Amino acid sequence: MRRFRHTIVKRPCRAMTEGITSGLYPGRPDYELALLQHDAYIEALKQCGVDVTVLPADEQFPDSCFVEDPAVLTEKCAVITNPGAASRNGETVSIEEAVRKFYPEDRIEHIVSPGTLEGGDVMMCSDHFFVGRSERTNEEGIRQFAAILEKYGYTCSEVPLKEVLHLKTGVNYLENGNMLVSGEFTDKPEFASYRKYVIPEEEAYAANCIWVNDTVIVPEGYPEVLKAVKSMGYRTLTVDTSEYRKLDGGLSCLSLRF
Repeated sequence: MRRFRHTIVKRPCRAMTEGITSGLYPGRPDYELALLQHDAYIEALKQCGVDVTVLPADEQFPDSCFVEDPAVLTEKCAVITNPGAASRNGETVSIEEAVRKFYPEDRIEHIVSPGTLEGGDVMMCSDHFFVGRSERTNEEGIRQFAAILEKYGYTCSEVPLKEVLHLKTGVNYLENGNMLVSGEFTDKPEFASYRKYVIPEEEAYAANCIWVNDTVIVPEGYPEVLKAVKSMGYRTLTVDTSEYRKLDGGLSCLSLRF
């Protein structure tokens, strides 16, 4: 089984209170509380046996704490994406600078216009990648991504989205063939070969858990999801993400794990 050795996170900026939101989870983020929650998130990652690179806050980009979107990092290559939200395009610059410390130049790839791709739409399941076609990730972006993956011996398939912002908003792979699913993903044929644990609608937000070296980090306050994850035999940690939820952000959005 693969293990992660590294993670990259980025401190939230004060401008996060003006970040993109669908309004699904109402309220304006409390910046000071968001900082405390970010501290706890970093500590949880460290408890999973990874080193954590912490990038400084960038007031130019309100959503830049969600580092998962501007890059996809694999064992063999790094892909710098082209976010579909115009206000986030510039985030790739600082992320690429950080990524260069871990990958040689010839292993850093790029998604270019007119293709768009956000990491929140990419779910890695061993050597296969599911990619959500969403408002942020388009057909051309998926085509480019698939071509890049093929160079490194990976495979890729598209999953059309209807209801959620990103693929991993509603489905997340926890290794060992286990998958958390909610909403439109409960009966997707693409995931028929996995053991699916269906999340109740009232806890749908917590479908966005993350596996880090056989520990699963679960959003705080979702007892049914926590119970389900424990039943799979994983060690669990919980982290409060209430202020990031107001921006449609979850646990996976806040780090790059590789």
